This record gives sequence, structure tokens and C-alpha cells, in this order.
Amino acid sequence: MAAVLMIEDDDRIRASLGLALEDEGYTVRAVATAEEGMAEQRREPADTILVDLMLPGIDGFECIRLLRREGEVPIIVVSARDDTHDVVAALEAGADDYVIKPVAVKELSARLRALRRRARSAPALPTQAYLFGDLEIRPQAGEVLVRGEQVSLTRTEFRLLCELAEHAGLVLSRQQLLERVWEYDYGDERLVDVHVGRLRQKIEDNPAGPQRLVTVRGLGYKLHR
Repeated sequence: MAAVLMIEDDDRIRASLGLALEDEGYTVRAVATAEEGMAEQRREPADTILVDLMLPGIDGFECIRLLRREGEVPIIVVSARDDTHDVVAALEAGADDYVIKPVAVKELSARLRALRRRARSAPALPTQAYLFGDLEIRPQAGEVLVRGEQVSLTRTEFRLLCELAEHAGLVLSRQQLLERVWEYDYGDERLVDVHVGRLRQKIEDNPAGPQRLVTVRGLGYKLHR
């Protein structure tokens, strides 16, 4: 049975969401502060962590950063704050996903399952290497090089880049990328936008005017050969 750690300061949400997730088959441990959450995770690691942003003391953003320094456990933000700046900041801090309150429990459960599948199993990566000018992608070695220098990517960034490389020259919609990289049938397409932005910071000479990973307005993204 999968273990979920919930860090949520609202007593009612903590109780109701905890019961709903238990009905979905999860074991839930719930705490009210980031400090308690980090101590609980060290004591007994959970399979997935849910984090609210508006926490007393250490806020959710810093909580995510601290948790991420200690391991690769999947982290989902569950917050009423739906401003794009907050979504981007949470993902940049290290969250894997972002769910807006009020929470649809079936949707949250589906995302929990997808994150656990991704954490447990290695993706089927292409066997061949890809060369895009001075950008080289070596899927089987887990390496990306720009002008011969290795670039550090997160697991999700690497999967996203490999997916785009495998379909180089073709436009992939945000929904297609959500399905293929995140394994979500539906979800917030800002997940894709944030990760594309982070990739551009690492593989483009000028991230503000990308030449490799480009946006096709109204359609999606493609990687140029």
C-alpha cells in the first residue's frame, strides 16, 4: 500500500483529504508544518509527498527545496494559489506536479499513481544518439552535451528532451507531451511550459530567442534538426 505524507496546515482539509485518499487505498500521514513534515519524512520515508504552499513557519516553496535536497521522492503541490508565477516557482523549487484546490480526489489519485510509476520504472529510451549541431543527446547513457560539455538535467527534463528528439522536426502538442512524458491523460499544461523553459536555459545559446527548441504558436513545441 502506497504511503502519502501530507503537509497541510488547514485542519479540515487535512482530515477530509486524508480520509478520501485512504478510501482510494493509500496510507496517509498528515502534519501541519514543514518542520514536522521533514522530520516525519526522515523518520519514515513516504512514497509521495503533498505540500501546501501557505504553511506557517517555513513556507511550501522552501519546504520543497529542502525535501528535494534530501531525495528524489515525488512531490505534488496542493494549493489554492493558481497564479502562473506560483506554479512556476513551485516547479522550479523541485515539485513534480501542481494541483489546485478544491481537489478532485480521483484526479489526484491518478496523478499519484502516474508519479509512482515514473519513479519505479525506467522509461523505454531510444537506443541511438541524436545530434543537433553542437547539441548531442545520448539516451542510453543518460547524457546531454552542448559543445562537448555535459549538461545536468532532471529526470523529467531528460525524458522530455528525448521525446522531442525522437520526433525531431515534428510538432508535439502540450497534451501529447503530458501523456508521453508525465503519463497523464489530462493535467495542467503549464507543467510542460515550465519544463520547456528550464530546458531552454540549459541547451540554448539565447533562451529568450530559442533556435533549437521552438514554440509553434497554437500547436506546441518541436526540436529542430
